Amino acid sequence: MLFLFLGLLAPSAATDGDQFLYTGFAGANLTLDGAATVTAAGLVELTNGSTHQKGHAFHPAPLRLRGSPKGTVRSFSVAFVFAIVSGYLDFSTHGLALVVAPGIKSLSTALTDQYMGLTNAKDDGKDTNHMLAVELDTVQNIEFKDMNANHVGIDINTLTSLQSNETGYYHDNNGSFQNLSLISREAMQVWVDYDGEATQINVTIAPLAMVKPKRPLISYIYNLSTVLAEPSYIGFSSATGPGNSRHYVLGWSFGMNKPAPVIDIAKLPKLPQLGSKPRSKVLEITLPIASAALVLTVGIAVVLLVRRRLRYTELREDWESEFGPHRFAYKDLFHATKGFKDKHLLGAGGFGMVYRGELQKSRVEVAVKKVSHGSKQGMKEFIAEIVSIGRIRHRNLVQLLGYCRRKDELILVYDYMSNGSLDKYLYSEEDGLTTLDWAQRFRIIKGVASGLHFLHERWEKVVIHRDIKTSNVLLDKEMNGRLGDFGLAKLYEHGANPQTTRVVGTTGYLAPELVRTGKATPLTDVFAFGTFMLEVTCGQRPIKQDEQGNQFLLVDWVLQHWHNGSLLEVVDPKLRGEHNSDEVRFVLQIGLLCAHPSATARPSMQQVLQYLDGETLLPEMTRADLSFNMLALLQRKGLHVMSWPCSSTMVSAGTISDLSGGR
Repeated sequence: MLFLFLGLLAPSAATDGDQFLYTGFAGANLTLDGAATVTAAGLVELTNGSTHQKGHAFHPAPLRLRGSPKGTVRSFSVAFVFAIVSGYLDFSTHGLALVVAPGIKSLSTALTDQYMGLTNAKDDGKDTNHMLAVELDTVQNIEFKDMNANHVGIDINTLTSLQSNETGYYHDNNGSFQNLSLISREAMQVWVDYDGEATQINVTIAPLAMVKPKRPLISYIYNLSTVLAEPSYIGFSSATGPGNSRHYVLGWSFGMNKPAPVIDIAKLPKLPQLGSKPRSKVLEITLPIASAALVLTVGIAVVLLVRRRLRYTELREDWESEFGPHRFAYKDLFHATKGFKDKHLLGAGGFGMVYRGELQKSRVEVAVKKVSHGSKQGMKEFIAEIVSIGRIRHRNLVQLLGYCRRKDELILVYDYMSNGSLDKYLYSEEDGLTTLDWAQRFRIIKGVASGLHFLHERWEKVVIHRDIKTSNVLLDKEMNGRLGDFGLAKLYEHGANPQTTRVVGTTGYLAPELVRTGKATPLTDVFAFGTFMLEVTCGQRPIKQDEQGNQFLLVDWVLQHWHNGSLLEVVDPKLRGEHNSDEVRFVLQIGLLCAHPSATARPSMQQVLQYLDGETLLPEMTRADLSFNMLALLQRKGLHVMSWPCSSTMVSAGTISDLSGGR
């Protein structure tokens, strides 16, 4: 009896088919990695509320998936109870996943954010991952073709789900579908069953108190014998992005060739409570009414006063007095965004959060971006540049209105662009989203070219943007393209030599000389703009991946079609042939010229604008002019190409890391 009791508290192995059961994890011998830990209450906490982190928790013993070394993967069953607790009511980054993989070390190179601690851009989709994952995803990532921000998916070696469904369950009585919210802060139970004979994967989810529904949420036929390696381990993976989410596992069971043991929910540890507990009325009943009213009034007044002071506290230094007109009061931005409420959240990425707001006095709509800056080094110079950029006025540039500083946050205020970013229209499969026709795309390309020409040559200083990409091109009410996000921009006097600095920008848009020398120039912006032109015309990201998981650059792909005389085959299929072929070919050729690996071969933005406006003929390009392989060239420079479309990056020879400092 003692042996049996202990078997319920810790993993147990049977000779006929392995199984284990955890009803809480206090004292459990799990293999933990990253931010993962077991709390004093017995919860597995995969992430602890910090941003941009990952955590793994694995059962320590390998699974005996095959009856013999070369046998097929046998049937198995998994049940687990999880909860996602976000600091926001309507927003969380990111989800968690049950994963079967060669081991926790196989996930050591996995990334945070949208990669959920499972893969990275270089390895995602490779057969050598030998990975099965069931993802509970709370963010819609266009690059992985996610259906929405609240879905369950079956993943094989990649985060692009083979099958996914809106989170919920089918009612046993009438078969109706009942929605569930992964970020409800409520514990839920998931069952994952694999039938070795039928090679069928079933995934079911339900509220904690409910028995397992008869109809699974997802059923998918896939022979896991072709995927999973021997040995394999089972566990959980999770990651956060810019949001302060926590991911918990409360209970877990597994059965090989038999159903997973039933989890007794009465024995599960309790989730931590967010916020303070409801006030008790006992005190109010027992004390005289007058005294209670007085104490309450004084107490509320003090609390409100303190909260008010703390709520609007700013970081302000003496040197900022000269920038007074461009400094926003935090109180005004707080009220403009209704306290930075979730419902005003426009988006989130590597930079932080962007909120929609309306300034109370002027009724002007603004976009308010909150970014982190960990040190004061260079802050005065940076603010001076922000204020200088704020003086720029051009119809194809998003107006940077000003800034605010509070604690460890830098807040930038921009004009609000009602139609959002260009990348959404190129890649999102969101219902009701308008597909941009060729005339609109061509107008956007010309508009961004005009804005860049102004920054490089027409303003009082030279402004190098350093992060030109589709997600930084915003569309106004008339669908005109405006270049925004000047957080990485650098300024210098006309005729001066730009100073060498660390390499910043986004992978896929970086010119070879920028990677080599770290020196940004107008011609490195031209390179990024060339890639941008190809991206808008082709409807393809700067880094593509074929069915075999091999990565290659968009510019190389377009160039190959140009060499083969099949240039129009690269045009975005969404245009369905409804475009001016001569105009499209013309734009693609300019894009290839701008994205030339040799800086001296690239035109200036003034020349690009003259080509696009028809004022100057495009020089005839020969095979000798465009005979290069950009990917091979970059790899020779020591840059490992990785696709990180959601955030800016900082690059050094041979390595890539997230941009820090909020610039």
